[in-house]
Amino acid sequence: MSDSPPYAPPKVWTWTPGSGGRFANINRPVAGATHEKELPVGRHPLQLYSLATPNGVKVTVMLEELLALGHAGAEYDAWLIRINEGDQFGSGFVAVNPNSKIPALMDRSGAQPVRVFESGAILLYLAEKFGALLPAAGAARAECLSWLFWQMGSAPYLGGGFGHFYAYAPLKIEYAIDRFAMEVKRQLDVLDRRLAQSPYLAGDAYTIADIAVWPWYGALAQGLLYESGEFLQVQDYAHVRRWAEEIAARPAAQRGRRVNRTWGEPASQLAERHDARDFDATGAA
Repeated sequence: MSDSPPYAPPKVWTWTPGSGGRFANINRPVAGATHEKELPVGRHPLQLYSLATPNGVKVTVMLEELLALGHAGAEYDAWLIRINEGDQFGSGFVAVNPNSKIPALMDRSGAQPVRVFESGAILLYLAEKFGALLPAAGAARAECLSWLFWQMGSAPYLGGGFGHFYAYAPLKIEYAIDRFAMEVKRQLDVLDRRLAQSPYLAGDAYTIADIAVWPWYGALAQGLLYESGEFLQVQDYAHVRRWAEEIAARPAAQRGRRVNRTWGEPASQLAERHDARDFDATGAA
């Protein structure tokens, strides 16, 4: 047992810079740009500014799936945003996403550029733009959108909750880890029960719901997230693991997982993507 007195919140909270562990330098209690920096613009209609975190992977998988379906208008440039270096606080990035989080998308295919931010919003925008990977109407569409928004509401408990306190926090807090581990296991059980009923989250068809959930919970089920597979006993969720492995075998998912990735095995990395041939240069699928 610790001899330290219990923490009592002050009457007025004040920010202590550098107190947030590994990612302290990218967190602050105010919004807006910290410096002037314009974003680069490539030659394709879609300009993506991102990093291969789970939220970034959602969008690159979506774009690669659209291209695999033959939607030439989904060609894109993927520019690397180094969040540890504060690229997301540059004036150009903040103009695309005032929330200063990756991913952010500019659609320059029309007369006026359209900005889209928040990963779920980008998936929905692209699905509607190209008429793909989203049921057109009725119960199937409602089911797909329900799981899409389930992911947007649930993943913060996995990432900023469990992931932060288990893997990144400067101090291991038993209560915080237990609280969020319990919730993550509940979420895995929700998914496992659903995937026992149908091959994909929205039913028989692969959709943006799967694309949204897979980079988070698929990676978790495969033991690729926070090195927490044994701790969370992910082997118990057989249906999630089956689903995760099936998506991981898709060539478009394999390509999308690599875009804007700058860590891991060299063959798993593609810092920026400006042409499909960029994958060939690094031995991609």
